Amino acid sequence: MNWVSLIGFTAAVCTTAAFAPQAVKAWKTRTTRDISLLMYLVFVTGVTLWMIYGILISDYPVTLANAVTLLLALVILAAKLKFG
Repeated sequence: MNWVSLIGFTAAVCTTAAFAPQAVKAWKTRTTRDISLLMYLVFVTGVTLWMIYGILISDYPVTLANAVTLLLALVILAAKLKFG
């Protein structure tokens, strides 16, 4: 793995993993009062488009990173819709 790929991989791991604590907290506490519904709707749309883009250009790191981010963001969005 060259240094450019390492930077990209590290960035993907960091930006994807950043959503895990919020997803866990939302499900454990059952509270999402301070989370913006509009922000997560826009974010999920953007991540979905990035994932589709990654698929269309056959860029597996982009596809995988955005698929995992989408999953975590959907958990938070579902918690927001369920718990308000």
